[in-house]
Amino acid sequence: MINLGVIGATGSVGSSVMSVCEAHPDKIHVEALAANKKSEKLLNLAEKFNVKKIFAYEIDGENGLEKLVNDENINHVVFSSSGTDAIKSLCSALKLGKTVSLANKESIVVAGRYVMPLVKNSEQLRPVDSEHNAIWQCLHGENKNFVRKIYLTASGGPFRNFSYEELKNVTPEMALKHPVWNMGAKITIDSATLMNKGIELIEAMILFGLNENQVDALISPGSFVHGLVEFEDGSVKLLAAEPDMKLPAASCLFWPERFFPSPDFKRPSYNNREIKFFEPDSEKFPAIKIAREVMKKKGSLPAVLVGADEVAVDLFLRKKIRFTDISALVEETLSAWNLPEAKNLDEMINYVSEAKLKAQEISRKF
Repeated sequence: MINLGVIGATGSVGSSVMSVCEAHPDKIHVEALAANKKSEKLLNLAEKFNVKKIFAYEIDGENGLEKLVNDENINHVVFSSSGTDAIKSLCSALKLGKTVSLANKESIVVAGRYVMPLVKNSEQLRPVDSEHNAIWQCLHGENKNFVRKIYLTASGGPFRNFSYEELKNVTPEMALKHPVWNMGAKITIDSATLMNKGIELIEAMILFGLNENQVDALISPGSFVHGLVEFEDGSVKLLAAEPDMKLPAASCLFWPERFFPSPDFKRPSYNNREIKFFEPDSEKFPAIKIAREVMKKKGSLPAVLVGADEVAVDLFLRKKIRFTDISALVEETLSAWNLPEAKNLDEMINYVSEAKLKAQEISRKF
């Protein structure tokens, strides 16, 4: 029996996880739930799954998350919250030897150097994000020394065929309409700028222990193919499925067994399906190029990228800057960064906040 704790239970990924739990009560027992706020949705989930232990970060803070991961009854923890608040709890869960399903980019991008050494084997830390989950599955049973390159796919967002001039006039309302996925506002905007894919490349490099030249992105409209691994012999393994977060969630929860995620999950259709790949346009969408520079320089810059992007997206959503200013503001913040290398985890997390302040300062001239 999987005795589960879910951090970020009320978000979009958390909702997919809870759907899998609902479909498999004979295999999963939900022990504890955590969310950012004490909401009606959180209380309803607690009632639905008969959960006695619930935590709201705005009330319980990091202590609540630590109580959840330290619960002796819990053997599997899902981290599906956004931001850096759960990084220390993630480290605690890994140290305790608990199985972790991770759908939090910031944990690896900001704190990968502190998180990854705590992972005891390839099945303890299981990536839930569809692209990283695809790579994780494709790499199982393979010798990493024979991996030439991995590719994360992106749908291309709603503006793939826009000219640069058209991109200048994109509004938040337009950008929030993702052609494939139903996600929160922040990640939807990041997907439209391709900053999400840039951040995911950094995450993949750290997660799978690869160098920056072994990680790349491809545009694949329709999001049927989620990730590809090319080997030194020229062969390619890929994972394809209908775009639904319930599938990667189920693969992480049940690995190495495979169970149908939930009754409403759609099996793939092959009739008249086309699979195409395109190179991302780095002139119109410079976010991936910016992320690649961060991958080369490493250090504290991944934390700066995360903080600056959060501010830039927020300013765009509030119509303070243009769509094309998002990547420009992030790039200028990275260029202006001059603080020394972070000495520890606390300092690295703090640099996210410092980067937000720097981005706010620079944004005044946009």
